[in-house]
Amino acid sequence: MRGHEVCLREAAVETHTGTASRVAGAMLAPYCESESSEPIIQELGLRSLELWRQFDPTLQVCGTLVVATRRDEAELRRYARMTKGHVRLDSAGIRHLEPTLPDHFQHGLYFADEAYVSPRGVMQRLIGKLRSMDVDVRFSSPVAEPIWLAAPAGGIVIDCRGLAARSDRLPLRGVRGEMAVVHLPSLSLSHPVRLLHPRFPIYVVPWGGDTYMIGATMIESEAHGAVTMRSAIELMSSAVAVHPGFLDARIIELSVGVRPAFDDNIPKITPRGKCISVNGAYRHGFLLAPVLAEIVADHLEQGLSIPSDLARQRG
Repeated sequence: MRGHEVCLREAAVETHTGTASRVAGAMLAPYCESESSEPIIQELGLRSLELWRQFDPTLQVCGTLVVATRRDEAELRRYARMTKGHVRLDSAGIRHLEPTLPDHFQHGLYFADEAYVSPRGVMQRLIGKLRSMDVDVRFSSPVAEPIWLAAPAGGIVIDCRGLAARSDRLPLRGVRGEMAVVHLPSLSLSHPVRLLHPRFPIYVVPWGGDTYMIGATMIESEAHGAVTMRSAIELMSSAVAVHPGFLDARIIELSVGVRPAFDDNIPKITPRGKCISVNGAYRHGFLLAPVLAEIVADHLEQGLSIPSDLARQRG
């Protein structure tokens, strides 16, 4: 907290129902994400991973396994060209990492320096940490426009409301993601597994307690409605391609979240009077949250400039 008095206001209830953090994959994967993002995402993500480790010294940096079926190995070769920080694995190497995976994966990529967190558990711990530091945490406490009126005397508002902050001055779009949580005691995965596919790529993340998160679709839509039949079929069929045991999994949850994003899919930090907007994390929310907070704190305390890639150019 750097010695400041802080009040955190959140519009949602404390159970986080319906919020983006609840349905996130929460993979701390700066190398994997570089496959479809600008270099700044990897640069910031690596720093953020260091900050996550400072927050949680027990964080398991177990790595990410990326695989493809034989007919889609061209996708794996493309992915290898687009990313760094990996080693190539043959079938024996894959089986060494994940002995329960079927033997139809002949080649893979292992990103050893990546990690993940269970989003719902880590959010509870973060809130507990804030309260232990005497932060005034208020749930079910939305802030009305204009938001800078909420700033206390001599204080400042840091606006992280996602799509709720959208306006002509903050041209965000929504990117819908759908996910499933399933229970499968017969399977034991210890790494996040990404399955490459030209149309239906997915990731499977072990959440503990024999549960797995399967996600996530990327749909240019802001609809918050229920998961569509199309997406459910795509998620489930791709999960079965990762391991046929998912045919026997019990579906615990099907959920939808909408990611806030700018046109370039790079988050933006925009100071404006007594308000600093931090928004547009796209699919990198958990990965980038610590470093974005650090940049804002350094800007306020030391007058450091916002990195040019994150400074939104006003039209």
